[in-house]
Amino acid sequence: MTLAVPLDKRAEVSEDSYNETLRLLSEGSVHKHFDPYLDIDWDSPEFAVVANDRRWILPVESDPLGAHPWYQAQPEARQIEIGMWRQANIAKVGLQFENILIRGLMQYVFSLPNDSAEARYCTHESVEECNHTMMFQEMVNRIGVDAPGMSRPMKMLAPFVPLVAGPFPELFFVGVLAGEEPIDHIQKSVLRGGGRIHPIMESVMAIHVAEEARHISFAHKLLSRRIPLMSRPNRFVLSLLFPIVMRILCDAIVVPPKSFWKQFDIPKSVKKDLFWDLSESRQTLRNYFGDVRMLATDAGLMNRGSRLVWKACKMDGRASRFRSEPDRSAHNAAA
Repeated sequence: MTLAVPLDKRAEVSEDSYNETLRLLSEGSVHKHFDPYLDIDWDSPEFAVVANDRRWILPVESDPLGAHPWYQAQPEARQIEIGMWRQANIAKVGLQFENILIRGLMQYVFSLPNDSAEARYCTHESVEECNHTMMFQEMVNRIGVDAPGMSRPMKMLAPFVPLVAGPFPELFFVGVLAGEEPIDHIQKSVLRGGGRIHPIMESVMAIHVAEEARHISFAHKLLSRRIPLMSRPNRFVLSLLFPIVMRILCDAIVVPPKSFWKQFDIPKSVKKDLFWDLSESRQTLRNYFGDVRMLATDAGLMNRGSRLVWKACKMDGRASRFRSEPDRSAHNAAA
């Protein structure tokens, strides 16, 4: 026979468990962190960016453009040029997103009480994200491409996004995951692919993936704790906004800006294939968000209405069974 635990006691236990998790995350930031100017030997000859380096050719296994017949039909020098521009722009988008995230975290921390475990961890995360912005910018500078990063509409919206963190923290941290999950998924795919990539890319990605694991874990924990405490109407509204925010920010981060397609005279049909008309590209989009579908399911945000929105956004599918579950669809298809 088991005794029922009173609701306030369960909340107290949950709060203690949550704070302990944040303490461990903070300790991780103290004892296992990176400095982009100490841990990356930028001036090493190995890191030099030289002409006609085939390591900048986009990998077939992890980049949809790299796998596209149009790209593969281009001369090698053109493939390298496109690859360098694309990788530089991904880094630029990454630092712009981190910049927005840092401002939002500081907005959220501003009103937290003394002795808040969230305040400490969010500040640790902000420090790490500042290092990431320097790391990404150094990568862009070394490649030597004047990459614009995000599209113009997203740049116009950027000053207002951090303001959401104060009054609507749940929505803000949904946006955090919308930016972090696709980048993390792409970078892990590149690193797991085992192909030859430039040491600059490999070092930057390895550091980013290692620290981003803590950041994503925090966002999942915070949302898992806060969403069940929301009122039913607010939770329903968030369930509808969840996939919309995911799709908007995913496109802002993953889809290159207009200048990319214009500069390299890439046909519109290629853009449609990649983002997201073909069944293969739609599966890639779904794969980005297996973990957040798991979060939405566990937090009670999957209902009849929200499932229709997930489907309309072309992001419906099976939820992950656990965080960072590898995608085995390509392996299974090959088998």
